[in-house]
Amino acid sequence: MRQSLDETSRRIVAVLLASPRASWREVGRVLGLSERTVVRRAAPLYADGTLRATVVRNPVYFPDLVPIALRIRCRPNKIREVAGALARRDDTIWVDILGGGDEISAVFFLDGPDACNTLLLRDLPATDAVHSWTAHTLLRVFPTAFRWTAGLLSSEETARLAPAPRVARPAPLDIDGALIASLTEDGRTTYTELARRAGTTALTARRRLDALVSGQVVRLATEVDLALLGVHAEALLWITVQPGALEETAETLAVHPQVRFTAATTGPANLLVAVAATDLDALYAFLVTTIGPLSGITAIDTTPLLATAKRTGLTRRSHRRTAGRGRSQACADDLGSDPAGA
Repeated sequence: MRQSLDETSRRIVAVLLASPRASWREVGRVLGLSERTVVRRAAPLYADGTLRATVVRNPVYFPDLVPIALRIRCRPNKIREVAGALARRDDTIWVDILGGGDEISAVFFLDGPDACNTLLLRDLPATDAVHSWTAHTLLRVFPTAFRWTAGLLSSEETARLAPAPRVARPAPLDIDGALIASLTEDGRTTYTELARRAGTTALTARRRLDALVSGQVVRLATEVDLALLGVHAEALLWITVQPGALEETAETLAVHPQVRFTAATTGPANLLVAVAATDLDALYAFLVTTIGPLSGITAIDTTPLLATAKRTGLTRRSHRRTAGRGRSQACADDLGSDPAGA
């Protein structure tokens, strides 16, 4: 993985964040670069793992999924082990260590109420390193923030990335499971390979993927260390909003260039927002100038991120193995995961 990126490479990454399956030609068209330049710079980023592409299911269209966010209080000396064990679970999407060094935030897509009960009533209580937790069911995710570009593109360039009009949710097909499984492993898998895995033609695979994305059944995503893009202050905002102002507040924040994720939730706070800022001054300015004027907000808990173990369902490489195999194994067993399959 790279330790730094120059400005041109950062801008290429910004396009791929907003359009994860964009062709090299499309990226070049947006940025005014030759296709050869894009290939020369972008292909090695995927090859060495600096960039990874995947797909995330939309729980709205998968009724068996239970989407929840947990704030988990842990013993500080065990927090990385707990975060690593959570990251190795197949049902975690995000796993972050929060500001005080004794708390983890994790987003789960659980396979039904039984899996939810197992996590909350068996796995977490059986883990000695875990003190307590609060659970927030994700009621609605606002998709506008998914086209986040780290502020690296001009308004004209962003306009060239305008998404296709949303279409009605397509009826399920037998090939959907194979397509989603392949894209989860590699969001830029070729249509020929998708067709082979799904037992269909490349044209059918392409049309079906377009329908799944346009119908918001799935979301394509690009994962990268945000520090490479100049982001050095990330935070989760747990916001309490008056019910009548919840949707308007969420939609206002979801389009802000520093917001990467927005969801209405149950629990002590009813709006969860992920913010990515260049530094602490920029985070402060966001709180004062963007959050401050929103009259429907009654309370806010700002929690900076210290470390990330997993994003968009992809485990960060530094968290794939933790020191002390025996302790890590025990912690993973307590949390119901299988480290050997990570």
